[in-house]
Amino acid sequence: MRLRDFARAGHPPTLLMAFLYFDVSFMVWVLLGVLGLFVAADFGLSDAQKGLLAAVPVLGGALARIPMGLLVDRIGPKRTGLLGQAVVLGALAWAWLGGRSYAELLALGALLGVAGGSFAVALPLASRWYPPEHQGLALGIAGAGNSGTVLAALFAPRLAEAAGWRAVFGWAILPVAAVMLLFMIFAREAPSRPSPRPLAHTLGLLRRRETVWFCLLYGFTFGGFVGLASFLVIFFHDQYAVSRVAAGTLTALCVLAGSFLRPVGGFWADRFGGARVLSGVLMGASLGLAALALHPPLAAATALLFAVMGCLGIGNGSLFQIVPQRYRNEIGVATGLIGAAGGLGGFLLPSLLGLLKQYAGNFGAGLFCMSLAGAYGLAVVAFQRERWRAAPALAESPSQG
Repeated sequence: MRLRDFARAGHPPTLLMAFLYFDVSFMVWVLLGVLGLFVAADFGLSDAQKGLLAAVPVLGGALARIPMGLLVDRIGPKRTGLLGQAVVLGALAWAWLGGRSYAELLALGALLGVAGGSFAVALPLASRWYPPEHQGLALGIAGAGNSGTVLAALFAPRLAEAAGWRAVFGWAILPVAAVMLLFMIFAREAPSRPSPRPLAHTLGLLRRRETVWFCLLYGFTFGGFVGLASFLVIFFHDQYAVSRVAAGTLTALCVLAGSFLRPVGGFWADRFGGARVLSGVLMGASLGLAALALHPPLAAATALLFAVMGCLGIGNGSLFQIVPQRYRNEIGVATGLIGAAGGLGGFLLPSLLGLLKQYAGNFGAGLFCMSLAGAYGLAVVAFQRERWRAAPALAESPSQG
């Protein structure tokens, strides 16, 4: 694949809008977790409560992805995206002016999770403009919008130190509103949008074994990425006793790898095959997490997390080189289902890390469990890779597999 050919394919303004929409949505999605230390100081939260606070928006995003995926196949990704952004703006305003109890914050976190549903919008919006040979790179570029987690980790703690954590949500309204306006003007629906399938046909996707495999794999790669992105500020602060601002800076550095290597994963998958690339990064992530479970010194832990997040980002890009080829006519709802599984993984990870930290006194047990999940994913890819390589056209029927 040549980059010059890619530049001539598709609709670059729409691809850029998919990236920007995804970017600000991810910024909002992890904001409550990034600000968790400030919230915990105000409300006196336990380790388990801090983990749950970081996890609830991720769960809200997981649940939002399925209905948003269904809407994408029926009213199109552009209209669905605008609807989702309107809800997010309302949630940010509530968080800015409210948030007076822990229970209210959990409810707010679930509503902010609608921003996480952007996955089911941005990827189909980009995917429908590009032919199969460019799917990996196109979806990698759109998916690199998870770099919004970098913005949240880098700037939110500093703003919270200066103006209070509630004011951060008020400031976040500005970029979300600006991108919503640009999205409204420049994003375009692809001319070849398939007709929506009956709901019974859509639910049939859940009966496919490979849908389950994709969900499990994305639950690890994307769930690991977003779960760590929302929790690393707490991890660095509680495990290594760094300041809240320094913890945000270290988190931004680690998240940077996963965000900007996602297009690399898509590009490599287009060139070498998604299953081959996915196998390598699952092995790398599993080994890195096992090393982290031993609690190395801060410098080594930061380097390991940088590498692990990079592997997870490449894994996300390579996995979504395979998915559009297997679900050509149901890309919206397939993206919603698989994306929901990724969000569910992202919910379980901070909850698990916080809970085990409270009872074990450190994060080692949770990190080791995550390492085992990566090893299991590697076994799944080894079992499925020949099938994915040999018969991508079987995706046309949900009864296959």
